[in-house]
Amino acid sequence: MSSVTTPAVGQYTEDHMKTLKDAAHIRQNPGMYVGNTDVEGLHHLVYEIVYNSVDEALAGYCKVITVVIDVDGSISVADDGRGIPVGTKADTGKSTLEEALTIAGTSGKFDNAAYRVSAGLHGMGAKAMNALSEWCEAEVRRDGRVYKMEFERGYASSKLQDLGPAPAGQTGTTIKFKPDPEIFGALGFDYEKLATRFQQIAYLNRGLTLSIKDERDGRADTFASDLGIVEYVAFLNTAETPVHPPVYVNKQIDGVTVEVCMQYTNNDSKIEMCFTNNAYNKDGGTHLSGFRSGLTRAINTYGKKENHFKDLDIRGDDFREGLTAVISISHPDPSFESQTKVKLTTPDVEGLVSGVMYEALSEYLEKNPKEAQKICKKVALTAELRLAAKKAREALIGRKNLLGGGGLPGKLYDCTSREREKSELFLVEGDSAGGSAESGRNRQFQAILPLKGKVLNVEKAKLEKLLENNEISALIAATGVDIENVEDVSKVRYGKIIILTDADVDGQHIRTLLLTFFFRQMRKLIETGHIFVARPPLFKVVQKKETRFIQSREEMGSELTARGLKATTLHVTKPGTDARTITGDDLTRLLPALTEAEAAVVGLERRGHPIDEFIPRGVDGVFPTHQVHVRATAKDHWFRTMEEVTAFKAALTAELKREPVPGEDYTLDEWHDLKALNRAVTKLRGAGFEGLTFGPEDLIPLPRIAGREPPVRFTLEHDGTRKDLVSLRELVAEIRKLGEKGMSVTRFKGLGEMDPEELWATTLDPEHRTLMKVTLNDAFKAEEMFRTLMGKEVQDRRAFIFKNSLKSVEEIDYGA
Repeated sequence: MSSVTTPAVGQYTEDHMKTLKDAAHIRQNPGMYVGNTDVEGLHHLVYEIVYNSVDEALAGYCKVITVVIDVDGSISVADDGRGIPVGTKADTGKSTLEEALTIAGTSGKFDNAAYRVSAGLHGMGAKAMNALSEWCEAEVRRDGRVYKMEFERGYASSKLQDLGPAPAGQTGTTIKFKPDPEIFGALGFDYEKLATRFQQIAYLNRGLTLSIKDERDGRADTFASDLGIVEYVAFLNTAETPVHPPVYVNKQIDGVTVEVCMQYTNNDSKIEMCFTNNAYNKDGGTHLSGFRSGLTRAINTYGKKENHFKDLDIRGDDFREGLTAVISISHPDPSFESQTKVKLTTPDVEGLVSGVMYEALSEYLEKNPKEAQKICKKVALTAELRLAAKKAREALIGRKNLLGGGGLPGKLYDCTSREREKSELFLVEGDSAGGSAESGRNRQFQAILPLKGKVLNVEKAKLEKLLENNEISALIAATGVDIENVEDVSKVRYGKIIILTDADVDGQHIRTLLLTFFFRQMRKLIETGHIFVARPPLFKVVQKKETRFIQSREEMGSELTARGLKATTLHVTKPGTDARTITGDDLTRLLPALTEAEAAVVGLERRGHPIDEFIPRGVDGVFPTHQVHVRATAKDHWFRTMEEVTAFKAALTAELKREPVPGEDYTLDEWHDLKALNRAVTKLRGAGFEGLTFGPEDLIPLPRIAGREPPVRFTLEHDGTRKDLVSLRELVAEIRKLGEKGMSVTRFKGLGEMDPEELWATTLDPEHRTLMKVTLNDAFKAEEMFRTLMGKEVQDRRAFIFKNSLKSVEEIDYGA
């Protein structure tokens, strides 16, 4: 019998040395491979697989990539490329497909023979996806055959299977996987996040089509571009007024392709999107610094030569205000800061891009003097406004004392500690809440700055007006960061700057205004992790002598439901059946499906359509979800699938003897509420309570159903007391009412309703509070959202409101 030596505590011997390979190493250190185990890391799994398909497109073998999010939380990526090789490797005896998905360092991209350029460098992307997934299925269509292999948490769980002949002409790879909840918890895929990334990829690869569909709610999009990044810049500037037509540059030097499109707009902000071999480099890198250098040198040289800048003191930032630019390079051997490719570090790229940009832009300016003059005027105006703002800020009384001499706003309740990392500044809505926060705080490390009324919307305001605003001036002085030099946050006075507002519409508006200020004027504070949002509780619960605070509406509902289910029975009497009872786990299982159904029904009612209006259209409880309105006859036609819609349009074409025009001859509307209702009804019918099933008709109040004898009866019994329900829609609410018995529930409408002790216990105390860190994971989406919600274009804001107007009012509470 062999013995195992256990090293003594404090020792460091050969027994401490361990070797982790492949999936084991990835699962032990997921952050090394996908960045983190949060939202970004989860979506990075998808990007790695899509990048592999895009590499096939770059090699000339892939035209279509299809991504589908399934209802079970899994996702599939399919392409029509060559298909991953499946032959047996002579040195290992394993199939190439297995090694491609399990063995670190195995890749077809190391020698540039199969792929001239690619986003994959280290042979790790697909392995990381596989290792961090609960399961993965790989299907390959190659050499006229279909092959399949299955994996669990990074290791093969089946042998390579030959499924038979492939459909004629079909090749490619389909990877389907479900992220492991042991790694990512309950996180799910964000459709908008994925769709935005796929749209970028389509712009970067002319001729490639990417489609995405979400089976959870039926959303779908297809992206393709004929004009590439020129079209991308136009898209980014949709809501802006361009100063000149887009400037497009495309040049190849020493195997490196530099592709740039840039355009100035009348907006003050800038957008710079950087890509290397299709991988998005959100932190820029050497190609971005090279672009900036070449741009500045070209415009500065031309502007001075043509006397457009006169004696202006122009800085580097002046050349980038209002600029939208997409910088994309193809490099056979790029290097990045990390596996997630957020920043390009290849040294020679900076000089190469700078030279290409200077030469191309100089030529453009010389050949297009009218556009060149407009560009130079834009830069000069930016410099003039900056200098005017500087004079205005210097003229403000006490301005230099505020930031230069250590002065602080009078309304600030400062902390005694001068240790920045341990100090916190709370930006509190109103004097009432400010008073409670001041009394409840720990004065040693917590400072309070009450803000009066709505903060100025800096998205619309000029810099001079911004500096004249008392609340903004107090903010600048309290944080210690001057907006004259926004890149330098070394003098920030607090490690955490925390936005604390009421959990109502006004509170969210104030929070948005503050976030707009930080995003536009002090973005570096967000990038360096200094900005947070506090989440005070929504509910106070008193039960007997115990007082508790509950964070969100969801938590409150879950608790009331759990309490209400105890000692509760649902009696159901249906035509032709004996009375049945549902209790315990069965009743618990019924509620989520009912909740989903209720949300769908409410959505229909907001459209002005009660559920019983659709009952006649349902077949076995399944409703049609696509409505085609034919204008000539003013008739609505309903279908269950897009295939049925296509067939109907073909019939309409034959009838009209021409192709029908969308909007003119017909309109197509997908009813996502009906799709959601279908999914909920499927769950209701599949509940399987010994043959007892439920359908959509059970959601309708009984008096509205004619000729139903004997009627269905729903009776809720709790502790010997019975209550008849008019429909199943009442069940969830009634169970929560039962759960509320013996409890006193207070819904906080504002921070001022809390006394100082309650505010400390729930929101200020670091041991028990909930803080959300504000991050810039997707700067472009943030830019777009701030422009839409806070900018000058009313029509964009109106379109956003209409698009989201059917959402439940309860969702306005951040605790919902």
